[in-house]
Amino acid sequence: MFKDKWNVFRELLSFLWKEKAFWLIPLVVVLVGLGVLLFLAQGSALAPFIYTLF
Repeated sequence: MFKDKWNVFRELLSFLWKEKAFWLIPLVVVLVGLGVLLFLAQGSALAPFIYTLF
């Protein structure tokens, strides 16, 4: 299952590279970063403070 998620990410990057849609790469990086931040903060004491930002 984890490998499937990497395949989706790899396909997205290859699509962006083929279509010369370089302007979307920063958007994808920011969205992935926010997702990782929310995932890591879910079980910590920082969760209430991070959720107030959104």
